[in-house]
Amino acid sequence: MKTLLSVIALFLGCLSLPALAADAPASAPLSKRQSKMTTCNAEAAGMKGDERKAFMKKCLSAAKHTQRDKMKFCNAEARDKKGDERKAFMKACLST
Repeated sequence: MKTLLSVIALFLGCLSLPALAADAPASAPLSKRQSKMTTCNAEAAGMKGDERKAFMKKCLSAAKHTQRDKMKFCNAEARDKKGDERKAFMKACLST
């Protein structure tokens, strides 16, 4: 009898785990570094090998520079973008 009650209690406990997990808060917001990594990773789509490695190094190090250096870097990266696309890119690039 005790074994049967234990099995039932364990079964009911397992059924409630997904409900508890659903109440858990969403993951913490990304840090500035993680956000920059996500942005750079998206921009590096299609690149491979040494080209990607060099781009990622340059992209991630842009966050460590002064505003003037950032502006130079972002302008160089946005050279083939125009209009609203360029505005959006520059805003995202300079804010990180």
